Amino acid sequence: MNPTQFSSFLEAISKYPLPVLDTAIPLASYIPLDLSVCNPDLMGIDVGVCANLERYVNTHLTVRNAAVGYGGYLETRDIYKRSEHFNKNNVDTQRNIHLGMDLWTCAGAPVVAPLTGVVHSFKNNTNLGDYGPTIILKHRVDDVVFYTLYGHLSLASIEHLRDGQLFKQGEQLATLGDASVNGDYPPHLHFQIIKDLEDWVGDYPGVCNTSDLEFFKANCPDPNLLLKLG
Repeated sequence: MNPTQFSSFLEAISKYPLPVLDTAIPLASYIPLDLSVCNPDLMGIDVGVCANLERYVNTHLTVRNAAVGYGGYLETRDIYKRSEHFNKNNVDTQRNIHLGMDLWTCAGAPVVAPLTGVVHSFKNNTNLGDYGPTIILKHRVDDVVFYTLYGHLSLASIEHLRDGQLFKQGEQLATLGDASVNGDYPPHLHFQIIKDLEDWVGDYPGVCNTSDLEFFKANCPDPNLLLKLG
């Protein structure tokens, strides 16, 4: 299945939005949130400092009476410059292009499985700016296998988890962590679709550089094919 076919397959799984957050949150409470280098509202804000980013996110939601800010697929961002995990001081290998969708809301918010799947793997990725506690689900739909990744979770989310554990569609999978455990970010979910997980376990790149972008675009299609937000 080529990338175009895979994207069409994902989009056709459901006519309706498949939530990854608490289903009690109405879709009307979701609004777009732009954290790209092109957003003029971020000029003069050091988004590498968690408190600054959290203030911006919370203000963006509050003034719009929203519960969740979403976006970020293929955004080029400055928020990764602070960490050597993404920035090796080489402009050619600097990873700053975001490969998933972020959903910004409050710590402790429930995360639910958008589709039935089993736990492929999980891990606490503790680098500065990394995912923190992370879960990867394996899905099989119409004999097509693919994976979804959930990053920036609470430590409790992986404490009693086991490989192969089944989560049915809509079942609570985890809760969101705070900055003390989630890689030093305001609370949010990083949700990513992965066609070929390769040999990764409990982790997979969620940010890439320009030279690898075409590969990752093909292997990690737009999460909104499932979420259908906006």
